[in-house]
Amino acid sequence: QVQLVETGGGLVQAGGSLRLSCAASGRTFSRFTMGWFRQAPGKEREFVAAVRWSVSSTDYADSVKGRFTISRDTAKNTVYLQMNSLKPEDTAVYYCVADRTVIPGTTPAAYGYWGHGTQVTVSS
Repeated sequence: QVQLVETGGGLVQAGGSLRLSCAASGRTFSRFTMGWFRQAPGKEREFVAAVRWSVSSTDYADSVKGRFTISRDTAKNTVYLQMNSLKPEDTAVYYCVADRTVIPGTTPAAYGYWGHGTQVTVSS
């Protein structure tokens, strides 16, 4: 059973940075895609970024391109989301996701494994 545990959320001022971590366990992830979604109050969950575990190819939502960077450490079974130049509209619960696929998806239905989420709040 895949388990995903997110850490690193918190409160930051606009323009600041945070790094989220997602520790994955329970499987060999060589054929997996890992990623991040977020959900703001009153809004649907939206895709943020994804990375293919085996080749480290990445995909980003337009709203975070140039500001966020997704990466993975295969030795630590950990995925990271470095968030720079944060804006108040980035405020949301951020979820780590995973699925056994080499085709990164951008919809929640594309991922069968979800973490519990970590809160990111950006003050203006």
